Amino acid sequence: MKKFTSVHDVPDPKTLVQEAMSLKANPFVHDALGRHKTLVMLFFNPSLRTRLSTEKAALNLGMSVISMNATEGWQLEFQDHVVMNSDKAEHIREAAGVISQYADVIGVRTFSSLTDHERDYADFVLNRFIEFASVPVVSLESAIRHPLQSLADCVTIEEHKTKARPKVVLTWAPHPRALPQAVANSFIEWMKVMDVDLTVTHPPGYELSPLFAEGVPIEYDQRKAFEGVDFIYCKNWSAYAPYGQILNQDPDWMVTMDKMNLTDNGKFMHCLPVRRNVKVEDAVLNSPISLVLQQANNRTYAAQAVLRRMIGE
Repeated sequence: MKKFTSVHDVPDPKTLVQEAMSLKANPFVHDALGRHKTLVMLFFNPSLRTRLSTEKAALNLGMSVISMNATEGWQLEFQDHVVMNSDKAEHIREAAGVISQYADVIGVRTFSSLTDHERDYADFVLNRFIEFASVPVVSLESAIRHPLQSLADCVTIEEHKTKARPKVVLTWAPHPRALPQAVANSFIEWMKVMDVDLTVTHPPGYELSPLFAEGVPIEYDQRKAFEGVDFIYCKNWSAYAPYGQILNQDPDWMVTMDKMNLTDNGKFMHCLPVRRNVKVEDAVLNSPISLVLQQANNRTYAAQAVLRRMIGE
């Protein structure tokens, strides 16, 4: 696998989920596979779970890991045919080429600008690294997707489902600042290839890009969407159109235990970090129905399954 940026890079997503679960049961079975191999991770924005879990995944495979906060180094120029006489000290062509000589796999984490729709939805920064790197590149989150999170979410649902085809709802929830659509986009993309019945619920105006949401039922009544569901996945995202805007912060969309009681003994999921008593109340997070810590734990084995394919192949 030469790159991991979306579910479309994986010929057999369900098999990859099973591989992650197998690695969770025996995380050191391939601990010599990564000997003398190096993962370089570049972070253009902060990270807790992605940084720690991916590093742990690489160490489980015997790899060495180098992490760099990319915004603290030279400022990179990603455009071609520019006169570099301002704040950009190095071009992506040289930077990606140099890093490729130090790494066997490059991980890149970027965020959406929430201002430049065309650049964000072209995944410009991540794809420029892929274009000029000579080694495999794994997305540690991009402007429009978070595939390692979504793979871990698939593992979590597979572990905890009680039906062959569970009902899953992705629900919007309020947040005090504008957030990207990446996690929601990616979750939908992966759920489409898994054996689940997916519905998305959000206030009018928060429709996601047709690139991801086409064909997925939308329910604007959150309580109705929760009825009889097996998994509730909670996430905030800003509007796709007008791009990056907060249209409302309606507190009635917070996930509460009263709403969870409408489900069929449903489990609560969130990628973290989560704003308590803004997006979801304490009673839900503190209860046995919450799977947020299990999701975070599965981040390691999702990353490990991806890295194993990259260095094993």
